[in-house]
Amino acid sequence: MNTNETIMTDLIRSARELRERFIADPYRPAYHITAPEGVCGPFDPNGALFWKGRYHLMYIVQTDKGHCWAHISSKDLIHWRHHPLALEPGEGDTGIFSGGASLDKNGTPTITYWGLGAPRGICIATSTDDLLEVWTKSPHNPVIGETQPGLAEVELDDKKLVYGAADPSAIWIHDGRYYMITGNLLVLREFGLKREQSEHQGDTVYLFVSDDLAKWEYLHPFYTSNRQWTRADEDNMCPDFFPLPSNPDGGSVSDRHMLLFISHNLGCQYYIGTYSGDRFEPETHGRMTWVDNAFFAPESLVDDRGRRIMWAWIFDGRSNETRQVSGWSGTMSLPRVLWLNEDKTLRMAPAEELKILRCNPREITDMVVPADIHLPLENVSGNCLELEIEFAPGQAKQFGVKICCSAGGEEETAVFYDAVDKALKIDTRYPSLGEGPKTVESAPLELADDELLKLRIFVDRSVVEVFANDRQAAMRRIYPTRDDALGVLLFAKGGSMTIPSLRAWDMAETNPW
Repeated sequence: MNTNETIMTDLIRSARELRERFIADPYRPAYHITAPEGVCGPFDPNGALFWKGRYHLMYIVQTDKGHCWAHISSKDLIHWRHHPLALEPGEGDTGIFSGGASLDKNGTPTITYWGLGAPRGICIATSTDDLLEVWTKSPHNPVIGETQPGLAEVELDDKKLVYGAADPSAIWIHDGRYYMITGNLLVLREFGLKREQSEHQGDTVYLFVSDDLAKWEYLHPFYTSNRQWTRADEDNMCPDFFPLPSNPDGGSVSDRHMLLFISHNLGCQYYIGTYSGDRFEPETHGRMTWVDNAFFAPESLVDDRGRRIMWAWIFDGRSNETRQVSGWSGTMSLPRVLWLNEDKTLRMAPAEELKILRCNPREITDMVVPADIHLPLENVSGNCLELEIEFAPGQAKQFGVKICCSAGGEEETAVFYDAVDKALKIDTRYPSLGEGPKTVESAPLELADDELLKLRIFVDRSVVEVFANDRQAAMRRIYPTRDDALGVLLFAKGGSMTIPSLRAWDMAETNPW
């Protein structure tokens, strides 16, 4: 066997060993988008775009060259093809950080990204091929320069201006001109917190306009940050700005826009408001993570039906040492469809395409759960499930379901509604005798009188995502250590409840390993 044959044989053997190792990993998600290999951090979803019948999604990965954008695409939002890396360091970039994707006036796919360098700033790349596998960086990069990492101090009309030069949004077209916003983390840290300048405290983004994608003019902060909603130490990064559809199936847009973003300390959140006169006026504010920042770096696209679909990076929650030993880290949330309700509030639901993964259906109807007991479900168990449950609360103060329960109760995760706190909660204080976040996530949700609680619960080994009444959603990571931590049971506290309908499915795996 010659040298080349030996090298190829070793590579094939290593690939097989890696595949077998990942398949055997009890915590590696089966149907969430997951890093194919390597410990990825950050793992921000970026550059989401529907193009020629396919959903395209980029995300940050790390190679020997530094931070890059990986690229996957799908026909159905469920099964994903891996493409060559979309963007790598080079041509002035020492690393590729977050940004967005859209179409320019000619219909050309156009990426914005934060190019790392000394200094660098906001950069642009374009593609014209059907699979979006070849991207050309603009010769005008950086189109918005930085004077220090992530920000710029410039003189304009004898005035000193400071604005962010990090995490650009996707470009949008309004009244025939190009617009883009940039994030404020580095401005907040340097001027708002370190120098205690109040005008630079809190979350904001900076609005830029261009006629040709090469020359960009800074206009002003895009909106006014309000302390009734966010804290002075919260930033606005990974911004994504768009009109909300008026229904879950897409169609025409509503009269309200959404600004979806993160603060680094408290995670994913959003504003809904009006957009006119080159300014955004928030009317309501909401969060998508509450106890920590583990739902992070949102990114969205609009598809050919007009649906607005988002993803977020779900933090791992284990120690860095454990992640390194496991050989992988990096998980996306399920695709989440967003739309505006008639009362001008946000609605959200898992993409309908997820239903194609359902296997082995089971159904229970009109079950009564007595007060203050736990009722095991004999024919429903596992750690790769979807549960669709309707609860009629009665007089119960807390009611819900426990998943991934061991026989003796040593490990369990509770998903329930708290009628006193008016919140959807996921209790992960006892899901594992080992690692993982030990918290209670609490998402605000107020049920109307006689309103049923309708939950869709997705269990994917180490990921739990819960959707409630198309009005709320929450996520947690769990890492049970016991082989018998597969049980499902119902419970009610302070009164009995009724289950009008419970349906359960095993979920087919979509990750190749």
